[in-house]
This record gives sequence, C-alpha cells and structure tokens, in this order.
Amino acid sequence: MLRKENILLVDDDIQILELLQRHLKSMDYHTYKAISVKEALHILKDTEIDLLITDINMPEVNGIQLVKYAAEHHPDMSKLVVTGFPSVEDALSVIKSGATDYLTKPFTKMELAKAVKKSLTSRMSKRVIQSSGNTFITNSYADMIGKSEAFQKVTEVIDRVKDNRATVLVRGESGTGKELVARAIHYSGRFARAPFIAVNCGAIPENLLEAELFGYTKGAFTGANENRSGFFQAANHGTIFLDEIGNASPAVQSKLLRVLQEKEVTKVGSQKTEKIEVRVIAATNSDLDELIAKKIFREDLYYRLTVVSINVPPLRDRSTDIPLLIERFLRKYGVEYKDRLVRITPNALEVLERYLWPGNIRELENVVQRAVIMCDGEIKLQHLPSELKYQIDFPKKGFLTLQEKEKEYIQQVLASIGGNKTKAAEILGIDRKTLRGKIK
Repeated sequence: MLRKENILLVDDDIQILELLQRHLKSMDYHTYKAISVKEALHILKDTEIDLLITDINMPEVNGIQLVKYAAEHHPDMSKLVVTGFPSVEDALSVIKSGATDYLTKPFTKMELAKAVKKSLTSRMSKRVIQSSGNTFITNSYADMIGKSEAFQKVTEVIDRVKDNRATVLVRGESGTGKELVARAIHYSGRFARAPFIAVNCGAIPENLLEAELFGYTKGAFTGANENRSGFFQAANHGTIFLDEIGNASPAVQSKLLRVLQEKEVTKVGSQKTEKIEVRVIAATNSDLDELIAKKIFREDLYYRLTVVSINVPPLRDRSTDIPLLIERFLRKYGVEYKDRLVRITPNALEVLERYLWPGNIRELENVVQRAVIMCDGEIKLQHLPSELKYQIDFPKKGFLTLQEKEKEYIQQVLASIGGNKTKAAEILGIDRKTLRGKIK
C-alpha cells in the first residue's frame, strides 16, 4: 500500500490554511499546517514532506526565503508558491528561487489539484558538471590554480623574485595557500634543484625553536647529546620557509636578523659562526605592525623581511577561482576514495561558489573531501554542510554582542569541518588552547 503524500501548507491566514487543508484531504493527501516560516522550519526538520505549498507575503520572513531554504536543504521536495502577483517577472522570480510551480490567487479546487499533481510528478532534469579525463587545467602556476585578477597579481610578483635570493614576506589569512606561494617561488626558479625547507614557527615550542633553526652543540642544554645542524644549515644554497614568523621569540628574531644581515648562523652553545647562502621566505597571518607597536616583534627585522611583500588574497576576493579549485579537489579525492572521477551538480556548485569561505582554500578542500566521501559518484546538495546552504535570518530585537557574534562564527567553522578542533584553530588563527577556552 502506497503512503499518502505529505504536504506542508504555510500561510499566515488561518482561513486559507483550513480551506487548502479541506481541499487536499478530499484529494487523499496528508497535510501539515504552519502559520509562519519559523513554524514551517520546525516541521521540515522532523517530518518527511513531499510538497511545500507556501504563500509569499507573510510577516517577518516571506515565502520566497522559505522556498530558497527548502531548495537547498530539501532539494528532492517539490515547492509550490501561492501568489497574488501573476506578472511574468514575479513568476520568473518564484521559479528562480527554487519553486517547481506557482499558483495565482484566487484559484479553484480543480486548479489546485492540477498544480499539486504537476508539482508532485515533475522531474526536473539533472544536469551535472562533469570532470572529464581529457580535460586539462591550464589556469595554473606551479601547484597553484586560478584565473582571477587577484591570483594573476600574485603570480606576477612570483615571476619577479623566483630567480633571485631576495627576502620575501608572504601575508594572508589562514588557509589561503601561503606555503604554496613559497614553494612556487622556489620550484619555478633557477634554484629549484637546491633544498626547500619549510618550518612552522608556531608548531615548535618556543624553547626549542632556536635550536631547531640554527642547530646546537653537544652539552648546550639538557638532552643535547651530540652536535646537530639546524634547518638553516639544511637549507644552505636553497630556500627556507618560515611560516607564522610572528611567533618567533626575541632570541630567534635576533639571530634571524643576523642571518639576513651577515649571511651567517651560530649554533646554540657555540661561538663559531658558519657562512650560509639561503633565501628566506617568511609568512604570517598576524598583524606585524601591531606586534611591533607592542614591542613583540623587532622593527628592524620587519624591514629586512619585507624586501618583497606578497599579499595572498582570501578566497572571497577570488571567487572565480572556486570552480577550478573544486575541479582539482574532485580529481584528487575522487581517485583517492572512489577510484574514479566524481561529479558535482550545478546547484551544489552554486552553493560552494556563493559561500564566503572564512577558512579559505583549506576549508573548501575539507568540504569537498568530505562530500566526495559521502557521495556515490556525484556531489549533491545533501552532501554539503547545512551551514553552507541558504539560511533564514529572522528579525532580532537589538544587536548581537561581540561575544555572541564570535560564538556564532566559531560554531560555524567547527560545524563546517566536522568539529575538528585542530583545523578550526588553524582557520580561526588561534591556538588549540585558546579555542578550548572559547568553547568552554
């Protein structure tokens, strides 16, 4: 026995709701009623609905917003809009919002039956964007991808510095690909065969960073049982990339300044200097000007590091690059997890293109990676986190406090990456200890 179709009716006019319910019950449909969008969302959350019928003009939040929300959170559900504005422009607006059809007031029982049947039986063609094995991405530079003007500005500077040893400071938000820029400088230039050493200054304890960077002699400190070279010696004749340089201690900053000025390093516990030839590329998502004002970062080191400065744009400023990045991640994780190419539907792609990506490329990659794992060869709307989809903002009295906005943002980031606190801390630009405190 086939179950009755569930129809959700949304209208702030009780009399119209009851009229619709009587008509639909006589047609053997099962109905739910809601007098507001907020009430409708509660029903949609806990009930399997086959068809949404909603009025447009309602207080606080209108029906178009509800249809947009339903189109992304419940893509398989049909949506029928009841409107008193039968113009072509309004009809197009209704359809573009995600509605299957619209019904113009006033309407007869027969017209209602026809519209409901059409909405329930319609099958919209599902066009997909397909990654073809014969497609080659040409909008690339080294291991980076993009075609936007902001991306081109970065590659133009890379072309200027890749064949010399000028010190470079790479600025940008967390997740924008600052290390990729550093690798592009090194591996695209004439020093590509020399070593490339990447060091995350924020991941090494402050009391160990100096020894790791410059090496140490036997007996220099407890546990120093032998002479050992550091990262700078390992990078000799090549490039050393110092990520999160703003976390370097005063002692490390002092020694780094000497490296840049004198081209020499001194191991911890030694008085002997060693000459080296190393290109230094530093990166930060911190405001170094603010750290200088607070006497945390040396101003003379800052000027030594910024011989050339590269600003890596956030993903929200290079949205035209998002489809190219998605294509790369689909290839990468499709082969890794599915042993084949994975596709993405146009409406799912549209959601990813619209999102602002506070975690930048790293966050985009995490979302695509998860979607590839969850899908069966084709990424659809239901495979994307709810936080990325259309959200209804109900009117609020007064303003949110800064603490409330911060809480809301942290929750959004955590939800977008499955609660991974380490990745969340990276995206937010804080350490795990700080994040744990904020969560509590």
